[in-house]
Amino acid sequence: MDFKILSRPSYSLLELNLEDGEEIQAETGAMVYMKNIELKTEMKGGILGSLKRALLGGESFFINRFVSIGNGLLGLAPSYNGDITHISLSNETIYAQSGAFLACSPEIEIDWKWGGARMFFAGEGLILLKLYGSGSLFLSSFGGLEKIELKDERVMIDTGHVVAFTDGLHYTIRRAGNLKATLLSGEGLVVEFSGTGTVWVQTRSIAAYLGWLSSLLPRILKEGKS
Repeated sequence: MDFKILSRPSYSLLELNLEDGEEIQAETGAMVYMKNIELKTEMKGGILGSLKRALLGGESFFINRFVSIGNGLLGLAPSYNGDITHISLSNETIYAQSGAFLACSPEIEIDWKWGGARMFFAGEGLILLKLYGSGSLFLSSFGGLEKIELKDERVMIDTGHVVAFTDGLHYTIRRAGNLKATLLSGEGLVVEFSGTGTVWVQTRSIAAYLGWLSSLLPRILKEGKS
């Protein structure tokens, strides 16, 4: 698949050059522009699969299929400011937070995983998207996107910054420090990953950003009345 990621990292755009008959599936609403492309919208995995993805995974009920007619050009972008990364899967599984999925090859399956209470990613929910198979996968982030490689190691990551991780890593939710530190430091809960694999993190937290915006509202409203 011939692709470029443009305008990185704050306003990333995925541009794909598709050969005749080549296709890609993407989250609804992600299309920015297309040329020589036929758009098909469907329920991937049938009604049951679409319901699981929408109600439990936080994604759209439908999936868009973009099929090239001749030499196709397609531009895709996430709904928020941030970066895009390409992951090449070879009969592998990636778990991603809700909203991180942008697009993938049609051979990749999209499902969900219930992780129990330990998967509570600080408001992100108890469900992760399960993306598995072989092909190209494109994920998006809020802010820049970086990856951390673990080789039989441990790392703690703020819950709001986790984007995705490879299958096989062990994880648990814990406090960043003791109870006092958790309450007063502003760090709150973290995800501790251990083992060998890759974790993708975003440089900004949506929850923290919304909290910052909320803190400005009283001043904005006051200035608007004056």
